[in-house]
Amino acid sequence: MAPCWTALPLLQREPPPPSPSPPPLPRAPRPAARSPCSPHAARPQPAPAAMLAACGPPFRAALCRAAPPGIAAFHSSSPRPRGARVAVVLSGCGVYDGTEIHEASAILVHLSRGGAEVQMYAPDVPQMHVVDHSKGQPAEAESRSTFAVDGKDCKVNREVERVLKDFHKAGKPIGLCCISPVLAAKVLSGAEVTVGHEEEEGGKWPYAGTAGAIKELGGKHCVKEVTEAHVDTKNKVVTTPAFMCETELHHIFDGIGAMVKNVLKLTGK
Repeated sequence: MAPCWTALPLLQREPPPPSPSPPPLPRAPRPAARSPCSPHAARPQPAPAAMLAACGPPFRAALCRAAPPGIAAFHSSSPRPRGARVAVVLSGCGVYDGTEIHEASAILVHLSRGGAEVQMYAPDVPQMHVVDHSKGQPAEAESRSTFAVDGKDCKVNREVERVLKDFHKAGKPIGLCCISPVLAAKVLSGAEVTVGHEEEEGGKWPYAGTAGAIKELGGKHCVKEVTEAHVDTKNKVVTTPAFMCETELHHIFDGIGAMVKNVLKLTGK
């Protein structure tokens, strides 16, 4: 039996009048501007108790301009009143687009396990090296980062430098992994940091030359294994090599765990 609606065209019935359009929904107000370490606008809170920065070998975690309004903070964990509040600074996603994703994940897992309340931040700026994922090939882009080309003569973005100095002045611990310990050497005079070993050792430590740049910047480099973290108790700076070493992922995970554990210990929570 044919459906009943097939007979309607033969009856030449007038179509029903159109329904009135519903009124437009009210638009949410635009969030206020936030600096890379300000509280989330939707949930006012005290300033973070600690700061962690992660990045891949291209070094773009923090060498960048301040983020525009509404872009800096993009994720918060559930409130944990008894835990330390930690700001995690990222930049993009993936070793060639910004933060090394395994390092970022390890940081968040260990912070969660340590009972911390996390807010992640990322600058919204052009980058030096990106990947065209539709073709699987590198693509060029402008960036404000200079370490990749200037080495020890690199310039740190003023906003990033301000945040690092503010945390340091307030006595709040700072955690840096992979190549980002260079930031502390550049900004905090005499800081003790580690990027692992100082010799390549047959390719196991392909970025060992970074240790020399740290010394030229006035910092002190401390040799550590990939599973370890160095604690500069005077400056409250905790660093770990992460993917400065060519090794298995679980070793990276353990080293970042040591960094996070010591950062949380320095917060007193």
